Amino acid sequence: MFPYSRLVFTILYGITAVAIIGVVVSENRNPVKTLAWITVLVLLPVVGIVLYIFFGRSLRHVRMISRKKRLRLTGRDDIKHLMRGGQVVRYDTSLSERQQMINLVNSIQGSPYLPNNEVEIFTNGKDKFAAYKRDLLAAKRYIHIQYYIIENDKLGNEIAEILKQKVGEGVKVRVLYDHVGSFHFDMSYFKKLRKAGVDVYPFMKITFPEFANRINWRNHRKITVIDGEIGYIGGMNIADRYIDGGKMGHWRDTHLRVRGDVVAALQVSFAIDWNFMKRELIEEPVAVVEPGSIVRPVGMQLVTGGPTSQWVNMAFVFQKAIDGASKCVYIQTPYFLPSDSLLKSLQVAAMSKVDVRLMIPRKPDSILLRYASYSYVRQCLDAGIKIYFYEPGMLHSKVVVVDDDFVTTGSTNFDFRSFEHNFEGNVLVYSNDFNQRMKDVMLMDMHQCSRISLRAWRKRPMWQKAVESIVRLFGPLL
Repeated sequence: MFPYSRLVFTILYGITAVAIIGVVVSENRNPVKTLAWITVLVLLPVVGIVLYIFFGRSLRHVRMISRKKRLRLTGRDDIKHLMRGGQVVRYDTSLSERQQMINLVNSIQGSPYLPNNEVEIFTNGKDKFAAYKRDLLAAKRYIHIQYYIIENDKLGNEIAEILKQKVGEGVKVRVLYDHVGSFHFDMSYFKKLRKAGVDVYPFMKITFPEFANRINWRNHRKITVIDGEIGYIGGMNIADRYIDGGKMGHWRDTHLRVRGDVVAALQVSFAIDWNFMKRELIEEPVAVVEPGSIVRPVGMQLVTGGPTSQWVNMAFVFQKAIDGASKCVYIQTPYFLPSDSLLKSLQVAAMSKVDVRLMIPRKPDSILLRYASYSYVRQCLDAGIKIYFYEPGMLHSKVVVVDDDFVTTGSTNFDFRSFEHNFEGNVLVYSNDFNQRMKDVMLMDMHQCSRISLRAWRKRPMWQKAVESIVRLFGPLL
């Protein structure tokens, strides 16, 4: 048998590769991706199959919550009044693009326009976590926390002590963390929380033999709901580096504290993720905010997306926002790996004399993502997109500002992983006042940036150009 082992292996591999190719083709994916996977499977024996098992499988149409449980969740009196029977609330403006965005989000996700909200912006971890700890300490009924990363460091332990204290006071505390995001941490942190009575659960726990099935799908959301009255959403994880900068020296990010109707939407999002992992439906109510109780209300929608969604929700939202711009598109993102359609939309907007500005860190926290992002700079500059490199340290903020009355921010990076592989959460804010506040923040950030010219970019070393081109090929996997 030994002399024929190579032949047997080749036949078995061929059968396996053909079967996988059949699955890839039958899923009717993007033709470019389908051809890419076929090429990998044919040209990289064994390695191709391993890569597909880890990074190529699809979770589309997997249910995170049953219809029956979803109806129980959204049919409660404290939540159903916000759903308005599935109707789309008219946006009080003459800008049809905003109404179309509201319609889009309602269509792809059933997420309504919520007009009665109050928003506070945090641009650094010191201020955000000071407010965050005050709100946690003031909790009376329950705390729901969901983060991609919760570090076992000074900040993480300060939060842990508060949570243990609140459990002792009779407050129900639930914590959902991403197992991949926290995989390299000391799990004793979470064991201590459980011992104290905190209900802690990992999202997509990495165990064997499920390792290959789960490692590519990460819950990247950063959401907190306190007593159904206060919510947090944005880009900051729980870690010291968001305050002291860590190895990057400085860490710039964006997070929101919200009050109003949108807190119910955050609660629904958390409840669905909690149910997906623990098969337990959260019953705690949210506060009903009376119209007129917020002095300067802003309209908001919550958009969540992930590998189980029927559509690429976050990419659709970004696409619609860019295509509808008539004055400006300002983008902050730590990693810039756009799909072909989004890149073309940005180029078309810039060449149509829309003021398109992209801000990325000069040196992000990932060398591979740095060069992958750099590989798109020349195409942007050629089209007239203004590129700004943030110099003080890590720019982790994820913000898109469009024209005078639209902003989206949350956990979504402008890259393939966020659009297709991660579970993400963003809020859409429809407000002239909030738009101007966020635009002012971004303009201040631009004072700490270097604007890149096409002439200077052409002069970068040949080795860098080669690295950019090579790393770009792996963009969808990074």
